[in-house]
Amino acid sequence: MTLGKWMGVVVLTVSLYILWQIKQLLLLVFTAVVIANALNLLVKQFQKLKMRRGYAVFLAVLVLLSAAITFVWVIVPPFFEQLQQLIELVPKGINQLNSWLSLLEERLSPELLELLPNFTQISQQIQPLYNRLLGGGFTFFSTSVGILLNILLVLVLTIMLLADPTPYRNGFIRLFPSFYRRRVDEILILCEKALQGWLVGTLFSIVFLLVLSFIGLLLLDIDLALAQAMLTGLLTFIPNFGPVLSVIPPMAIALLDAPWKSLAVLIFYIILQQVEGALLTPLVMAQQVSLFPAFTLLAQVFFATFFGFLGLFLALPLTVILQIWLQEVLIKDVLDQWEVHS
Repeated sequence: MTLGKWMGVVVLTVSLYILWQIKQLLLLVFTAVVIANALNLLVKQFQKLKMRRGYAVFLAVLVLLSAAITFVWVIVPPFFEQLQQLIELVPKGINQLNSWLSLLEERLSPELLELLPNFTQISQQIQPLYNRLLGGGFTFFSTSVGILLNILLVLVLTIMLLADPTPYRNGFIRLFPSFYRRRVDEILILCEKALQGWLVGTLFSIVFLLVLSFIGLLLLDIDLALAQAMLTGLLTFIPNFGPVLSVIPPMAIALLDAPWKSLAVLIFYIILQQVEGALLTPLVMAQQVSLFPAFTLLAQVFFATFFGFLGLFLALPLTVILQIWLQEVLIKDVLDQWEVHS
């Protein structure tokens, strides 16, 4: 290798190392990009009313802050109060489940037990996993100073990106060779549309699942319905794992009241997820990028491992962007254009 190539390898290695060291900061920047992308939809609606972009941005940010303050003031206090009770009650419900499973195993024949999975071991494995999830999420939201600083940083970045996105967009495009910059601009447009489609669809799903799960849990007379419904809505951000995790708290708490309620909760959540998947998803997410399920699952594990709770929370939009760049750059622009010359 020539000296120039060696220098290129060294520069690339150092750049990757620096990016890895600031990965949490990059994740916050990506969060700001997602929020700015969402608010840009609102800004465009205001601009259709002949409003200047500066005023439209100010009004959009004001709407966001008003919604956030209302949410924190009205919803968060009872939610956290119920969440603390939820953290205490779920282990009791799982212990009650262990007791019933032990009684069930005593009444079943040994031949039948060999064919069935060991439910006791499964429930014992679920409890520490769920305790870590709730504890980690609660710790994530309760470290007030760090969270407030991160929120402030994301808010400032969002306003800066939203107020004048062109310089940042052009600066990113200029990182690529001149012959490829127009193509990068096209890919960024695809990413913008995909992120907006994902966000709109996800927000509809959150509201749908939150409202219906709250109504269903109230009808079933399950304690802490508000906290559990909000947890169901928030876990919608996490495909694959979210729907499974959201059903554990209401089932565990229902076990403390009556066994039939736990089964009723399970059936209700299965029906709710099927209705959401069959009706809402095709209508709302028709324009969303089609993600490969295995690719999504692997991406979730990767981002959760290296970026923590926030990485798991943002795994889907990160996967959407990653898949678009792989499809457009690697597949369409490289592999599909590859010609073998004889």
